[in-house]
Order: sequence, then structure tokens, then C-alpha cells
Amino acid sequence: MGALLVHLAAGLLFGGGLAVSGMVDPAKVTNFLDVAGKWDPTLAFVMGAAVAVTFVGYRLAFARGRPLIADRFELPTQASIDGRLVGGAAVFGVGWGLIGFCPGPALTSLGLGSGGTWVFAIAMVAGMIAARCVPASAKRAR
Repeated sequence: MGALLVHLAAGLLFGGGLAVSGMVDPAKVTNFLDVAGKWDPTLAFVMGAAVAVTFVGYRLAFARGRPLIADRFELPTQASIDGRLVGGAAVFGVGWGLIGFCPGPALTSLGLGSGGTWVFAIAMVAGMIAARCVPASAKRAR
């Protein structure tokens, strides 16, 4: 039960931060990318703050030697950069730039009731399901 409450608190803090920073508005992202038009630099400040908080958080967490609510850290084991990673990052980046949403802000803004957000979220979930349907052998071959 304790882990569930920690996850709930982390999700509420993340969603609240997205709402306060205005990142639930896709125009923030698209205006940040529009350097020749209505450029809005606030996304850079949000990203900078997120990197600083993450840097400090990881330092504090790893200094403890083990997580607070788990037996060990679950860290990625693959350190190589392959085609799947580059391709996935490219698709994510293009989608983020075109639509102005990534998964966190999209899920956070579902409560605002915008039809476009719901369409994005449904398409995002469909893409996640489709990616899981690709056989493991095909994933390794790429």
C-alpha cells in the first residue's frame, strides 16, 4: 500500500507541475519550436528546471545505496545506441513537434475535456499496443 501512495503522490506532483508550468497546452511546445514566429522560451526553462531536479534527485537516491520502497534499483541494461532507439526517438520527436503533446502532458490534460487530446491519447495507446504486438524476433533483427 505504501508504494501505491508514493506512486500516487509522484503522479499528482508531476501532473500538477505540468499544469502549473502550462505544459498541458500544446501551443507552448509548438510556439517553442516556432523560432521565426511566436517563439515562447518558457519550455526551455521548464526543461532546465526538470534536468536540475532530476540531477539532484538521482544523486540523492544513489547515495542511499537502495530505493526507499524497493529492494534494488531497476536500471536499463542496454547501453548501446541502435536503430530502434534512434527510430523511436525520431518518431517521438516528430510527433511531439507536430502535435505539441508527449504522453505525460497528454494524459494530464485529458481532464480538460478537449476532443483532440482524447484522439491523441487513444492513438498513443493504440501505438503502444501495436508496438507490443511486433514479435520479439523482429525487434531483435532491427
